[in-house]
Amino acid sequence: MTVILAVASVDTAGLPPAERFDFWQELVARESVPARISSGHAADFTASARAVDLGVVRLGVWRYPSLELTRTRGMIRSSDPELYQLALPLSGHGVVSQERRGGRLVPSGFALIDTVRPHASTHRPDGPHSGPLHTVTALVPHSALPLPADRVTALLAAEIPADTGMGALLAGFLRQIVAHPEQYAAADAPELDRVALDLIAGTLARRLELERELPVEVRMTGLRTRVEAFVRHQLTDPELTPAAVAEAHHLSLRSLHRLFEGSGTTVTALIRTGRLERCFRDLADPRLRHLTVRQIANRCGFRDPAHLSRAFRGTYGLSPREHRERAGRG
Repeated sequence: MTVILAVASVDTAGLPPAERFDFWQELVARESVPARISSGHAADFTASARAVDLGVVRLGVWRYPSLELTRTRGMIRSSDPELYQLALPLSGHGVVSQERRGGRLVPSGFALIDTVRPHASTHRPDGPHSGPLHTVTALVPHSALPLPADRVTALLAAEIPADTGMGALLAGFLRQIVAHPEQYAAADAPELDRVALDLIAGTLARRLELERELPVEVRMTGLRTRVEAFVRHQLTDPELTPAAVAEAHHLSLRSLHRLFEGSGTTVTALIRTGRLERCFRDLADPRLRHLTVRQIANRCGFRDPAHLSRAFRGTYGLSPREHRERAGRG
């Protein structure tokens, strides 16, 4: 039996309303750092949290009503671990401040906080009927980032784009893990931890124009992740080949193949597997029943239905048509 990634989840809905807010403050102190929290919903604070510990990096996804948070100098002890917290709001808006700097809290950007320095933040829904707020966080020890601490300080409370470039890759990676931890085995944690660290370092280094100072392994992880994202977005293009991928990333074909050495896959396998998985889903989708198998093959990047049929049977043990019929009966 496969042991899945360890996850801890809590929900205040199971507590009496009068106990919920105090419980939430204790939870934040335990899973993040102690802070003073206030909210207009303190009398009935319905909130939930999910924590995923990868090893070095600790991820969290938080759901809560509007709140204000302050961590004062008096709350910071000499024994507190030196951590950076990278927060990505998935809804709502607000502000964050630290070291006399202020920045926005918005879904299009990360906010970076140093937990051993005073800071404050406010987070509110976009409207009266917007529902609870959601935020994804990553806690990373100072010592785990291969970047000069004095340079990282320049990013505190700044808005770091999460919708373009490395930031978008990092945001997608973190959201995938916290949304679907059941898709990963416990044995995957060290690799997920390494990739998370490398993407965080790459995102901050890009913002600081320090990418050349990163270790080669970190830069390679960032580039490989960009290639994988490119392949996923271009699967429907029948012209997508390893040569096309290499050209799009200004690499020689040999360098591209070397990039994936030791990763357990190849660019050719990424393209083939991605297209087959998309066909598998599309053929079982009742909304696409009006499309023929040939049309499904074309929209998944396969020019030749016969090629799809051979690859599909070799992977799933039945033909595309048999899979569609079986899904329809289900």
